[in-house]
Amino acid sequence: MELEGIFTCRFSDCNSLKFYSRSSSTRRKTNFRTKWMICCRSKNNSRTTRITTVTDHDTPIAKRDSLFIDKRGKLRSFDHKKLSRKKGGTLRGTGWKYGNGFVDGVFPVMSPTGQQLLNYLQNYNEAQLEDGISTIWNTLDSLSPTHTTWDDIINVIVQLRLNKQWDPIIMVCEWILYRSSFQPDIMCYNLLIDSYGQKSHYKKAESIYLQLMDGRIVPNEDTYALLLRAYCSSGLLDKAEAVFSEMQKYGLPPSVVVYNAYIDGLLKGRNTKKAVEIFERMKRDRCQPSADTYTMMINLYGKARRSFMALKVFMEMVSQNCEPNICTYTALINAFAREGLCEKAEEIFEELQKEGYEPDVYVYNALMEAYSRAGFAQGAAEIFSLMQYMGCDPDRASYNIMVDAYGRAGLHEDARAIFEELKRHGMTPTMKSHMLLLSAYSKSGNIAKCEEIVNQMHKSGLKPDTYVLNSMLNSYGRTGNLSKMEEVFKAMENGPYTTDISTYNILINVYGRAGFLERMEELFRSLPSKNLKPDVVTWTSRMGAYSKKKQYLRCLEIFEEMIDAGCYPDGGTAKVLLSACSSDDQIQQVTTVIRTMHKDMKTMLPL
Repeated sequence: MELEGIFTCRFSDCNSLKFYSRSSSTRRKTNFRTKWMICCRSKNNSRTTRITTVTDHDTPIAKRDSLFIDKRGKLRSFDHKKLSRKKGGTLRGTGWKYGNGFVDGVFPVMSPTGQQLLNYLQNYNEAQLEDGISTIWNTLDSLSPTHTTWDDIINVIVQLRLNKQWDPIIMVCEWILYRSSFQPDIMCYNLLIDSYGQKSHYKKAESIYLQLMDGRIVPNEDTYALLLRAYCSSGLLDKAEAVFSEMQKYGLPPSVVVYNAYIDGLLKGRNTKKAVEIFERMKRDRCQPSADTYTMMINLYGKARRSFMALKVFMEMVSQNCEPNICTYTALINAFAREGLCEKAEEIFEELQKEGYEPDVYVYNALMEAYSRAGFAQGAAEIFSLMQYMGCDPDRASYNIMVDAYGRAGLHEDARAIFEELKRHGMTPTMKSHMLLLSAYSKSGNIAKCEEIVNQMHKSGLKPDTYVLNSMLNSYGRTGNLSKMEEVFKAMENGPYTTDISTYNILINVYGRAGFLERMEELFRSLPSKNLKPDVVTWTSRMGAYSKKKQYLRCLEIFEEMIDAGCYPDGGTAKVLLSACSSDDQIQQVTTVIRTMHKDMKTMLPL
């Protein structure tokens, strides 16, 4: 019989309470869906005595919900009927904590009244909420002003927050502040700051903070953390720094919660460089980063395609005795997946299991993505099958990854089969699902299928976006149907669609390959008037047109323009320049220039 749990709980006459599994040979840390036997070991006797057997199907729901394991691994229980009966209500002021969706460590338990209120608020969309504010407030006025009602309201708000429904939260919290007989506390203000911050309404979040101060309510670290994130998401870094000064003014040193909110806000605002600076400052200030901190940094480097730095952060985390969680491992697998490093992703996948974590759908998706990016569609398919064999149901993202994997490998019919399987399992294909299938047929040059998919999107009520039209541009261009390509481009310019730099990159590449250099240069010159800045693909495509004609000097001129514009070359640029060479001296010259550039190139993130 294998030890399955790691949680320990002290009793008066027992040393420890441990969990054993009868049915599973895979260790789990937090998943107790199988049949567990609870045993305790006596202080004076090493013999293990059976107390009871707990099974999901055998245990009444009420009893099972009354037991939970807190964040320290201790087994605790509560009585639903007595949860909110303390003076002032147990949820008042201390029930909601930034960064999680729990109330007193327990998922919100809805009373019939709370469930009715939740359903009522969820039936309103954003426009209806704005128009029906008086109706909703009148409904809330009909509730009796008791501790039970307060707890019901907070449970409803927490559930809305779990669903990321910010408008109803704002509506209810403002009713508490401006109309109800309840005395608002710090929790209510924090929820409002959080909701406004999530909607990028930093001025409203700021006004709530000022109201809080005017009401002589003492802000806590959650208040500052949420305000920081609101400012960072809106790119207001000066105001974010001012929050640190405000905390010191009130004798609150920035904690890990505040630093995490700061980094999270910077990442949402796509300010990765500043996020790295704050992470380093956090360590200088001797504030120990948490697992969430390290996970965010691993995600940061992973998205920048710098998996070696993500691994370095992971090793630092382990050396600081900070235990990685399943989210950390998933982030690291994703970092390797983005670069198609299958073997590295597999190693982390195995390590995750050795540490006792059971892979979930996000872990399997990350591993599938690694094989997809590497071009091994069969490897992704094997992980997809393994996932289902292990009892983990694929989600919509799983099917999208498989469509992409087959599309990258040129197996467009297999991609179509997975797309149809997604629909058979009762899932509605999203815009991304259609785009991946469109990309698969686009690569094979099957214009008829591409047009069929776009028509299918219209019938499904999905409006094609810039990515879809760019795919159609690329399809027409690759098959030499330039008139159709121009027709789509004009529709994009004259219609409600937005052209981006990728749109012009496709056109410049197509016209350059076809030898229409004047049209290519005309499109390139039009970029400033469209408020678009050429990227490395734009410059390389332009050089490629002259490289085909062996116009070496013209390619060097464009290369110098590119460097002067602050755009640095990549591997594709080097290949294009080398292909323009017609002598050994020219090859030597290009090699020297590229090596010098690579040595002096500024990296996006510090090492």
